[in-house]
Amino acid sequence: MEKFVVEGGIPLRGEVVPSGNKNAALPILAACLLTNEPITLHNVPQIMDVMVMRKLLESLGVKVEILENKAWHITALSLKASDLDTEMCRRIRASILLAGPMLARVGQLKLPPPGGDVIGRRRLDTHLVALQALGARISYERNLNFKANGLVGSNILLDEASVTATENIIMAAVTAKGNTTIRNAASEPHVQEVCTFLNSMGAKISDIGSNTLHIEGVSELHGTDYKIGSDLLEVISFIGAAVVTRGEIRIRNAGLEHLEMISQVFRRLGVHWSTEGDDLLVSGSQDLKIISDMDGAVPEIKTNVWPAFPTDLISIAITVATQMTGSILFHDWMFSGRMYFTDKLVGMGARIILCDPYRCLVQGPSPLYAENLESPDIRAGMALLLATLTANGESVIRNVQQIDRGYERVDEKLRLLGANIKRIEE
Repeated sequence: MEKFVVEGGIPLRGEVVPSGNKNAALPILAACLLTNEPITLHNVPQIMDVMVMRKLLESLGVKVEILENKAWHITALSLKASDLDTEMCRRIRASILLAGPMLARVGQLKLPPPGGDVIGRRRLDTHLVALQALGARISYERNLNFKANGLVGSNILLDEASVTATENIIMAAVTAKGNTTIRNAASEPHVQEVCTFLNSMGAKISDIGSNTLHIEGVSELHGTDYKIGSDLLEVISFIGAAVVTRGEIRIRNAGLEHLEMISQVFRRLGVHWSTEGDDLLVSGSQDLKIISDMDGAVPEIKTNVWPAFPTDLISIAITVATQMTGSILFHDWMFSGRMYFTDKLVGMGARIILCDPYRCLVQGPSPLYAENLESPDIRAGMALLLATLTANGESVIRNVQQIDRGYERVDEKLRLLGANIKRIEE
């Protein structure tokens, strides 16, 4: 087990390059199962969740060769529907993404229940109903058992705009016989990237980025050479780190095309940034004042499906708000456990009222003080790390493997920006 020891109060300055998008990398790795030809992926994030997915692929017979500069050479020449390791499946939610491509390529998969962050109930029903619409037969006896004698295109209306369900159905449908329409599809940047990757393999997916996807099934896919884009969640995390420390940073290759709505929301917190080419620049002179609604009422930041403000960023925004002047209500209706980390911020001196499992009211600014903390999940863990960067004194964060699941070498990147952070083996 490892921990971070952080001395707060140091403004961050310098340049940082975000890693590849974790939420795109995981389904893209699963999609490599759809062809027996070699695939080369570039900018693969070197994080724990990706390493677990690699082991799951290898257990199915996939050969993975690690090249230089975060490139992977992947060949799924022959697959075996062997039993997957239960413990590895419990470690990541993304193990469910193996269902679609394995049904398409092999026609079967026995999958232990997926795991991941404990942020409330995360149902799988949307995956199962949609896969059944394509011809899959699914049973459950401790494990999920998927079988199909060839998949057939269908007109599918998802009961929720689930990201992973949309990705699973896309992967199952690209080689299904006939055409598939997915309505109420998720359209997040990482879903768009999965579609772009599959099209580079010969898939025929149209209306990418919309909530209605059209897929013309093809008989087979081929290999490709593809670079995974920057992780927008990491980009916003570093923006937050610069703001709470009153720092000034440049983020290279920031994926600016996906930041419009997030920029609107952060402007309500008094946070602004500028752009220069593909780079994003955070100035040390921020307003740091929450903008009230037109009638002077307390404003609300509410998560929703893309292109609205994403749930994965609510923890970062809450921490940033503790350093802003004014009051603001946060509402994440998607996950009942997302707000529970706020008690740790309160313990550091933040003024936060947890209204219910889905809402909290933040009153700022509040000077934060050092504390001994435990990372509960990826995003809350990063939010707590931001809090320690601005806190007065030396803080300790344990269970940092949760942060490592989604952020590549985050302590090294922060040190390059001037942060006093150490990774210590316990």
